[in-house]
Amino acid sequence: MVTRTRSLGLVIGLLAGLLTSAHAVAPDFMEKLAADARPAEDKARDGSRRPYQVMQLLDVQEGMTVVDVAAGGGWYTEVLSAAVGPRGKVFAQFGPRGDDDDRARAARLGNVEGVFEGVPTIGANIADRAVTALTLHHRDTAFLREIYDVLKPGGMAIVIDHEGSAGMNNEELHRGVKADARRMIQEAGFEIVEDSDLLHTTADDHSLHIMAPELGRDTDRFLFLVRKPAGN
Repeated sequence: MVTRTRSLGLVIGLLAGLLTSAHAVAPDFMEKLAADARPAEDKARDGSRRPYQVMQLLDVQEGMTVVDVAAGGGWYTEVLSAAVGPRGKVFAQFGPRGDDDDRARAARLGNVEGVFEGVPTIGANIADRAVTALTLHHRDTAFLREIYDVLKPGGMAIVIDHEGSAGMNNEELHRGVKADARRMIQEAGFEIVEDSDLLHTTADDHSLHIMAPELGRDTDRFLFLVRKPAGN
């Protein structure tokens, strides 16, 4: 009985290990996020942005090719770089506003290629995963279609934005209404896998500008996990 129990325990342990390794960010992910070379202002945002949980939700795995779309200051660029590890590749699409700081970040990380043009210049059907955060309120369906095209069939993306409420001046507040985002995502051809409340906070009632001091940059955010259909 002891032998059978021990054998069963070994099998369960092996299966658990296989499942963990099959869906895992690089093993030094948390270490890289805490590294001295990472900007302190980036680290300060980790609490509200939950990098590990977001990478798990998107199922980012070591060795993948990923795209940070409209990368802005590069917070997600750094997170994705740590997640895919040295065998992976990150395209950070900074766009024409990219500067020397963006180039320096890409060079420091090693597995990042800065893209200073549009997403289509990266290529089609080459990325396993993509992220676009806090920019959809400035964009349209064509923007999401570019993300769709860069993904491999079956590839997934996360779309995050500051949540607004219908009837508010969301353009001035730099927010987006979730229903509008859902419509654009579906118009672009994506399947919605999950409408997640991972980045939801009740401390933001959507009435303030996203940079209002009272919010401390901790806005209520919607998060859609989306997939490009496998047959496309």
